[in-house]
Amino acid sequence: MLPITRRHTLGLFGATAGSLILPRMTFAQGKRPSVTIAVQKITNNNTLCVWNEQSNVGERVFFPNLWEGLINRDWMGNQGPVAGLATEWKRIDDKTLELKLRQGVKFHNGDELTADDVVFSFSKERVFGNTEPKGGKTIFEADHKPTTVKELPAAVPGIGRRLWPALAGVEAVDKYTVRFHNATPDVTLEGRLYAYGSQIANRRAWDEAGSYADWARKPVTTGPYQVGEYKPDVSLTLVAFDEYWGGRPPLEEIRFVEVPEVASRVNGLLSGEYDFACDLPPDQIATVQAASGFEVQGSTILNHRVSVFNTQNEILANPLVRRAMTHAIDRQAIVDALWGGQTVIPAGLQFDIFKTTDMFIDGWAAPDYNPELARDLLKQANYKGDAIPYRLLNNYYTNQTANGQIMVEMWKQVGLNVEIQMKENWAQIHDPEGVKGVRDWSASANINDPVTPMVTQFGPNGEMQQKKDWTNAELNELSVVMETSTDRALRKKAYARMLEICEREDPAYQVLHQNAVFTGMKSSLKWKAAPAFAMDFRSNNWTM
Repeated sequence: MLPITRRHTLGLFGATAGSLILPRMTFAQGKRPSVTIAVQKITNNNTLCVWNEQSNVGERVFFPNLWEGLINRDWMGNQGPVAGLATEWKRIDDKTLELKLRQGVKFHNGDELTADDVVFSFSKERVFGNTEPKGGKTIFEADHKPTTVKELPAAVPGIGRRLWPALAGVEAVDKYTVRFHNATPDVTLEGRLYAYGSQIANRRAWDEAGSYADWARKPVTTGPYQVGEYKPDVSLTLVAFDEYWGGRPPLEEIRFVEVPEVASRVNGLLSGEYDFACDLPPDQIATVQAASGFEVQGSTILNHRVSVFNTQNEILANPLVRRAMTHAIDRQAIVDALWGGQTVIPAGLQFDIFKTTDMFIDGWAAPDYNPELARDLLKQANYKGDAIPYRLLNNYYTNQTANGQIMVEMWKQVGLNVEIQMKENWAQIHDPEGVKGVRDWSASANINDPVTPMVTQFGPNGEMQQKKDWTNAELNELSVVMETSTDRALRKKAYARMLEICEREDPAYQVLHQNAVFTGMKSSLKWKAAPAFAMDFRSNNWTM
């Protein structure tokens, strides 16, 4: 068996898309322009609901153009909090946060934003179902299946409690003042308000909708653009909302078109069919930049690519096998081969933004590449070479298929028999029927505290535990500490222990590399890419 070296890995996979260069499209003089954006996927579950569609692709089409929160994320800056639908906020105590609403804000249906809409947006009807504000207990979909077309999808209450485990309710103090009441102390309440999911919806539009599905495909929000037409799996058209509180939007329409194949996105960009092509792999950057009138923008973002384990699999139930898998991966070889060195290997499930709150664990690192240790761990586990399934999508993530193939070869080098099973969508990835094993995922820092993603993704109401892929009793206890303690030193100690559990002792995941996003575009467009999946088309990020 030939050993895999970095040089060999660099040559394993190098997809090259052909390019057809045709005249570029120009915008009509005097008319507000429109743009067409080629994306690999619009949404995963064919809704535009921020609670139901918790995904990287959802972030791109939702923020900041459609959905807005009381506190917004500084998409073009440091990704921290900025005033949004609320102009100011203050702590009443460790459990209570008061916010003053921005007056005169209009929803897309003409209604003025009031405290009643905020109360509704965090209600049991809209988010939490019949769940209670108690952390540490996993909420399963099977216990929340809707009985009418107007009720929430089964997954939403559990997703809501990932981000708001102890929210007891929101009080309308007056027309433009609200108070968030938590059942427990929480130092991250402000952060939770600008995280993915906490955006505000119009109460009347919900009441008038015939079904949840009707509402979720055309939600009424406050953003600079509103839903014009949504064709699931095909396209989404957002149109300018000229009564937007932040000023007249610069574009007439933003049209997202679903183009799964990288080569088709690149060719469509260069032929003038698209103005932007998203999620370009690094080996396509030179192709786009070599064409006259085109450029590529991008950077690393607050998202790490990971793969995760299912411990219901009798082979992976043994943590020694999972530990072996983490030590068999040469992360630097993957970064060199597939990313041209344009991203980095992070210090485990950590982000530099955690340093701003003194929650970064110095000295921690991802498991080292150590094939001999991996072989020894497999020997200790008495692994006999039985197949481990790897459910894999075709490039939902940039370079996903190539990345999966490289990892399978690396696992093979230490004696692991991992078999790829290609799937068409996330429903097939998560299908409880059959034997699960390994799957791809990513983890995002929504705020500057490791409660996201450590607790929100791997804690008791994280997707891993809600889908019964993995659980750990000690980590669940530590999650409650992270959610309720006001002692920063104690929280930091809890986080350090959670990293030890999830990455060393009882692996839930393996971190591969920090994610990076590269967008091809026409150079004539005066637009800048955010350090995020989101694409900002507000007036402060667009000039002609």
